[in-house]
Amino acid sequence: MNKANRAAIERHALAEYPKECCGLLVREGRKEVYVPCRNTASTPSEHFRLAPEDYAAAEDRGPVLAVVHSHPDYPAAPSEADRVSCEASGLPWHILEVRKSEDDQVRAGELVSFTPVGYEAPLIGRKFAHGVHDCLSIILDFYRREMGIELGNYEREDGWWDKGGNLYLENLPAAGFEKVSNLKHGDLVLMQIRSPVPNHAGVYLETGVLETEPEHYPAPGSILHHLYGRDSKRDTYGGYWGEVTVSYWRHKDARSTKEAVEPRVSIGR
Repeated sequence: MNKANRAAIERHALAEYPKECCGLLVREGRKEVYVPCRNTASTPSEHFRLAPEDYAAAEDRGPVLAVVHSHPDYPAAPSEADRVSCEASGLPWHILEVRKSEDDQVRAGELVSFTPVGYEAPLIGRKFAHGVHDCLSIILDFYRREMGIELGNYEREDGWWDKGGNLYLENLPAAGFEKVSNLKHGDLVLMQIRSPVPNHAGVYLETGVLETEPEHYPAPGSILHHLYGRDSKRDTYGGYWGEVTVSYWRHKDARSTKEAVEPRVSIGR
């Protein structure tokens, strides 16, 4: 990275503090230039969501070479969500640390660069970051890794359930799922938690074992899920999770796996 782009990134990061800044390095003609973009995340001091229209406008100027963002009052080392998003982008990433010092001045610090290397976050114990690591992400990753089924990806805004969205019911049938009355390994458990629509889901684990992560102890009859603001985990299916369940869903390509079993809880709604 040349000095002019480094200086432009620093100016942007300092101007946006205490929010994370975000932008793109673009090849414009024979030059590499930094293009500042808007951070539209609902928690911009902790995450960034680069405005899609800003990305498109940057692409109009030339090929995108790298993604840039800042870490306010936090080391420039990539978070788990950063590493996953870098893999998804297929581009190099640069992170700039910015901090407020004891004299109340905000200063730029270390710049860390990294590239896609095939990293995959674990299914159990990943940190929450909406749109990157959330209850939908854990389902998409489980089906791809454990069942060999690609479900694609879905753009979603944080809080979509309170903004007129109905992400799961609008997309489950088209993604190859059908509603069922019993449970078997790999079925999707759809839940509704303090929301006008179903807004949470998990995967039923009949044996409680993940073939791609065999180091974990078995947890038969559990669900793998990622609750808002918490780490992903397995919880015994029943009790509260049964009370907030609205339906079970099975993918058409999963019918040849383990036999279905009667659920041990009643569907809550």
